[in-house]
Amino acid sequence: MYIIIFVFIFLFGTIIGSFLNVVVFRMNTGLSIVKGRSKCMTCSHKLCWYELIPIFSYLFLGGKCRKCKASISKQYFIVELLTGAIFVLIGIHFLEAFFISPFLYLFLSSIFAIIFSILIVISVYDIHHKIIPDKLVYLFDFLAFLLIFVNYNTINPLFVIPSLWSVLSGPLFAVPFALIWLLSKGKWMGLGDAKLMLGIGWMLGPMFAASAVVLAFWLGAIISIFMLSIYKKKVKMKTEVPFAPFLILGTLISFLFSIDIISLSLLFAF
Repeated sequence: MYIIIFVFIFLFGTIIGSFLNVVVFRMNTGLSIVKGRSKCMTCSHKLCWYELIPIFSYLFLGGKCRKCKASISKQYFIVELLTGAIFVLIGIHFLEAFFISPFLYLFLSSIFAIIFSILIVISVYDIHHKIIPDKLVYLFDFLAFLLIFVNYNTINPLFVIPSLWSVLSGPLFAVPFALIWLLSKGKWMGLGDAKLMLGIGWMLGPMFAASAVVLAFWLGAIISIFMLSIYKKKVKMKTEVPFAPFLILGTLISFLFSIDIISLSLLFAF
């Protein structure tokens, strides 16, 4: 039964991932996100229904346009696969709620599926354009603030009055990033990262948000060193690397696997 549910969740996630790709490519271009058929970016060939099946169409077409044979961005495949996988992991994370109430399970899973869908778009858009769209990060911050009223960790009671610590958690993590942006005049950190940390602080709380930040810096350092060693001609020490994807990846890991800053520090205690 659970396998069937998770297969359905994965397939649904890939469909959402396909839509997220549309959002990334059309945002701030003047094109409507909800109107207009998808088409090849090279020859403008309008795609048929069997060319729009998430994951499978990319594999079936060999990553190339059926008409002009131009390469299709791997982003389509990666985002669809990644979104499906994240939706499944969210479903597994809240599996305990399923035994309490299927409605509760659907409620919690849906909230975080929406939130991480927004974060996926922010991450991919930042990779492409080195900027975090204000509309998306403000939406994320708003939803994250609402989450401080939801007791999604212990399930019961579902809605709570947040503590002062929970309310201040967002600004607590946003201010240091904003100061880095201010003091470096935007050279070391973008203001968008501070806006993103506002939501991460509210969503995760101080202990898990701290873990997400540490993981983000570790992952950023590891991947940057890897890029320097592999792509020596294209990547230099002064090459601008967007930090939002690492913050979001750290957030995802911290949330899904319940890794707080204490648990993270214990990994290196011995």
